[in-house]
Order: sequence, then C-alpha cells, then structure tokens
Amino acid sequence: MSQHFDLIAIGGGSGGLAVAEKAAQFGQRVAIVEGAKLGGTCVNAGCVPKKVMWYAAHLADAITDAPDFGVRASSEGLDWEKLVAGRNRYVANINTYWDGYADRLGITRIDGFARFVDAQTIAVGDQHYSAAHIVIATGGRPIVPRMPGHELGITSDGFFALEKQPKRVAIIGGGYIGVELAGVLRSFGTEVTTVALEDRVLWQFDPLVSDTLRENMEAAGIQVHLEFEVASLERESSGLTMAASDGQRLSGFDQVIWAVGRAPNTRDLNLEAAGVEVQGNGIIPTDAYQRTNVEGVYALGDITGRDPLTPVAIAAGRRLAERLFNDKPESKLDYADIPTVVFAHPPVGKVGLTEPEARERYGDTLTVYETSFTPMRYALNAHGPKTAMKLVCTGPEERVVGIHLIGDGVDEMLQGFAVALKMGATKADLDATVAIHPCSAEELVTMKEPVRRPGEHA
Repeated sequence: MSQHFDLIAIGGGSGGLAVAEKAAQFGQRVAIVEGAKLGGTCVNAGCVPKKVMWYAAHLADAITDAPDFGVRASSEGLDWEKLVAGRNRYVANINTYWDGYADRLGITRIDGFARFVDAQTIAVGDQHYSAAHIVIATGGRPIVPRMPGHELGITSDGFFALEKQPKRVAIIGGGYIGVELAGVLRSFGTEVTTVALEDRVLWQFDPLVSDTLRENMEAAGIQVHLEFEVASLERESSGLTMAASDGQRLSGFDQVIWAVGRAPNTRDLNLEAAGVEVQGNGIIPTDAYQRTNVEGVYALGDITGRDPLTPVAIAAGRRLAERLFNDKPESKLDYADIPTVVFAHPPVGKVGLTEPEARERYGDTLTVYETSFTPMRYALNAHGPKTAMKLVCTGPEERVVGIHLIGDGVDEMLQGFAVALKMGATKADLDATVAIHPCSAEELVTMKEPVRRPGEHA
C-alpha cells in the first residue's frame, strides 16, 4: 500500500524545495525525496561554497594591492584547512536551516532515490509513494568525458573535497565553472592553466566580455590555451599530463579539474515506466508551464535544458505551485531576458542578447555602445583588471536589448539594470538618469558615442 500526497518533489535542491515550500504553504500534503543533503548542488557543491572561496580570494588580492595605497599589509599565505572548515560550517548551517524549515512546514522528507512505478507512483527503496502531482527536479552532475586516464582528473565536486591547496592545477573547460575556479585558485597563489575546446573563454557571452576576461586572466598569470582538445590524461614522474589530439602536451600538474559541463540526473528515474519523454542527452522536454508529456508529471531546473541557474529553478518552482494550488492558471516563468553572473576575477554579468544574437534578430537596426577602462579601485596600483561594458540597442527608439559587463562590482550592479531592460528601457532612459560619481556603474548612463563596425554607415 502506498502513502499518498498532493505533491511529491523528486530532488531537494533549489527547484524541488521551492515548489514543495509553496505547495505546503498553500495547505497541501507534500513530500520531498532526496538521497543526500537538502539544498542540492547550489548549497552543497556549487554557488554557496564557491562564493565563500571567491570572497576569500578577493581578500587575498586586496592584501596584495594594499601597499600601493600606503596600507601596511602582508600575507603569510593561505590557511586552506581553516578556510575549508569555515566554508563547511557555513554550508552545514544552511542544511540545518532547510531541515528545520521543511519540518515546520510539515513537509515529509523521504531519504533515498526515486524510481517511477507509473505516472502517479514512485518507489524509494521498498516503499511506494503516490501523488496527483509529481515534480522532477533532480539537477545535474559533472560531465567527465570517457578517454584514457579520465579518472586522473577531479570534478567541481572533487574540488570542494580537496583537503590541501594544490600548487599547480590544470582546468579543462572555459565555461562558468572553469573560469570561476581558475580565478579563485590563482588569487590563492596556485599556478593555473586553463584549456578549452572553444576559441574563447565564456564563448556563450558577448565577445567584448569573453575577450576582456581572457586578457584579465592572462594578466593575472593564468596560462590560457584555447582550441585545445584533450585526448588523454597521464601520470608521469613530474605529475599529471594533458595530451591534446594535435600532439600538444602540458605537464607537471598536481590536479586536473574537469569543468566541461553538467548532465541531467535523469537516467536512473525509470522514466519509461511513467511514459515520460526524455531526450538522448537526459533532458526532459517541458512546455511553458513545466509540464512533461504526461499529465500530472512536471520537470524544472537544470534537467529541462533551459537556463541552468539556481534562481531560475526557484522561480519556476514557485510559479508552478501557484498555478497548481493557488488558483493562478496562467502562472509560469518568463524565460526571456534572465540575468546571470559568472564569479570570475573580476566578475562577468549579462542580460538580454549578445551583439551577434541581436544582429541576427534585428539586422542593421542596432546601435551599440561600449567602454573599457581600469576602475578607480586600482588607481594607485601598477596593475589591475580591466572593466568593460556594452549596451546593445535596437530601433529608432534605441530600446536596450542587451547589457554585458565585466569588472569589479558588476555582479551587484547588474540586478538593477536587468529590471530596467526587462521593463523596456531605452538608451534615452539611461541617459536621463543622473550618474552616481565616482563609480564604475555610472558608465552605463554616460556612454555617448555609438560604436561603428566595419561596413556600417554613420
């Protein structure tokens, strides 16, 4: 005999917790199935522990820069063990919060891994559970390509398990995770080499941002090798070696970190028993309302293949609960113009269309404004990462359809400008806003001369 609920969330990460929380607040009987700690990747091996280490890295950078400002400061190096212990305590406190909060809401915690029995029933171990609504929110896992020696590398999960700071690291991948880990480790004094298959780091971002990021990475001492196709990993007397398909070899590393993407955690759910459609890459297709092809079964978060970001999963989960249990039949997430930040050194942010995307959509109606400078934070330093900004506008009214930033503080400033873009702001609206001086953000409301690309008419 199965235990019955109004809603079962498979996965206790950001998306699963969001939909479960809302449903419980609306008086529904709710269960969460989770085989590990509540909070998912973001809390336990992603956003949260990463950001703690990112802050530590910035403190290390500040100590290096302080003497040029007349501040007597010096560093005796990083106490990796102390940092990791503090980071782990912080994460554990969040786990404890979620455990207690779920209990207070009356959410039933089911420990283990779910497998579908039919469209309304799952099995966890020997027990069966049923619900009118089942939400799949199982997140993703790091990808490790199958090649000779692949097991010699670790993933981002392994990075957060490191007990000692590595001295020489190779990072395979130039996306979000790769550039974030590269920046953190380099600020701690580790020698870092980044390799990527693509011809740009953060290749999905606007070229101004990705090119400036590479320049900043190399200025910080990170070795960047692009269009480098790793064919094997090998252990030699000097350490770990990466061999490329074209014969290049990079060697002498203490650790090699795989950061080539993440795959949906859907292969062990027995989805065929419920008749749920799943693509070959593990992604579960959904409509605009998070519905799968099976009535009463929904999917949200990374497994849907759309904007794999924590706030996206949370927003989608909350809106799904509103629709199901709060008499809001049209409640759904608008996936257009979602802002995102990469916590590189310095951070990167974007919202809206890149310039190439906008040109493909709007053709010659674009007007582009951009700027690049060294921020005042480094006025007395002999070095300092560059800040770059771009506004992509379209039509005679110059509606802003893309904002692209890299530099200190852009992670905080983007949120407000994302609201403006979402509301349909024009370049004239930004121009009419009085600047806050002196700060980097003022550049977004003071850019005057549009960029002329080759072949464009004035």
